[in-house]
Amino acid sequence: MVEVVADRVAPEQKKSGALDRGVVERLAGDDPEWLATRRMQALRIYEATPMPSTQLEEWRYTDLSRKLCLDKLHSPVAEALPDDPQAWPERLRSTMAEDHDAVGHLVLVDGSVVHTNIGAHLSSRGVVLTSLRRAATEHPTLLEKYLATQAIPPEDGKLQALNAMLWTDGVLLYVPPGVRLEHPVRVTRWYSETGAAFFSRTLIVADSASKLAYVDEALSDDFDQETLTSQAVEVFASDGAHVQYVSAQRIGRGAFCHAAQRILLGRDATLDMLNVSLGASTTRVDLNARLLGSGADSNLLGLYFGDGDQHFDHNTSQDHIAPAARSDLLYKGALDDSSRAVFRGVIRVAEGAQQTDAYQTNRNLILSDNARADALPKLEIHADDVKCSHGATVGQLDEESLFYLMSRGLTRAQAERLVVVGFLGMVLQRLPLGGVVEKVTRVIEEKLRLGAHA
Repeated sequence: MVEVVADRVAPEQKKSGALDRGVVERLAGDDPEWLATRRMQALRIYEATPMPSTQLEEWRYTDLSRKLCLDKLHSPVAEALPDDPQAWPERLRSTMAEDHDAVGHLVLVDGSVVHTNIGAHLSSRGVVLTSLRRAATEHPTLLEKYLATQAIPPEDGKLQALNAMLWTDGVLLYVPPGVRLEHPVRVTRWYSETGAAFFSRTLIVADSASKLAYVDEALSDDFDQETLTSQAVEVFASDGAHVQYVSAQRIGRGAFCHAAQRILLGRDATLDMLNVSLGASTTRVDLNARLLGSGADSNLLGLYFGDGDQHFDHNTSQDHIAPAARSDLLYKGALDDSSRAVFRGVIRVAEGAQQTDAYQTNRNLILSDNARADALPKLEIHADDVKCSHGATVGQLDEESLFYLMSRGLTRAQAERLVVVGFLGMVLQRLPLGGVVEKVTRVIEEKLRLGAHA
């Protein structure tokens, strides 16, 4: 058990802008020299990069000028918090109580780590699970090599540069060569400060022939002011490594959630990844899997359920750089009320990446006349010996299926719930890490009970 710094906002400082240059300089002043240099370089890139607009194809359906006002957000200021579960919100404690079979836990409150633990038998074998802020001084060689360099450098875009210059804490997970974790590492994030901008990073390094599972769950109550959560996720799977990664986003309304995720896979490395988007008012996920070694295998899964006026934008890419690699993407969503989803996916096959095997599928179930889904799959192929395909569907509830279930004694509401849960549950069953399926299914059922189809 350790006590670390967590970010809070002092009342007299709430008017300080999240993007004030002084905030960046304050953060850099606490950094090692190499990290301070990197942070200030991100600031220069941010200032020189225009904000994405709907004139860009990748942002055509998400208007940041209406969805996000950075000038209204304040920057949290550090305040010490104890590593004491009794001081945590009840909802955070109850969520963690449902997490079983874990080899380690890490808890972040308002963007900063307040608790870490990892089994002593794993620490003795070189496994590292710690605060990213602490790792900057305790594991500088690892961070200097991987953090915001090959995976998500600030040059990737305006929001990526923003995160690179303003991140305050995050997660480092390192698994040495040949070490295989039998159970998941579980990370729980709680956000409470309304009107704030929270920036964090996750760095996962799976060395050669290692295996790990990582479950990251983010939640909060609703916010009465616009709030931003920004997370950059960098995953390095070396030759022969196997990484399972789950992100479950259950943040309250009033939040704009942005996640930039990039996974680099070496030779014969395997990735099983699941993104679950259920909360927030606006969610934007930028996901890129880069298959850099022959024999690499990437399975990208996504699930989203929208109600009210929620807006989900998933921007995915599968980059085949090496020959004889495989990737398969399946994203499925259900949309009720006036919610909206955008899926934009591209499979890129580089010249020389022969024998590529790549698939991309997006399925949407529309539950309301006012809901909308836009699917834009795309192929960019520069090799001639490949198997690639993509597909997308947008449809409504099947009346024949509902009639069949109702003829067996179910009410229409019960039949609709069963169809929706079954439609989305097919994604969950492909990566059934302990507790994830049950939690997500329960949230979906609750949304259905509270919505127009209850």
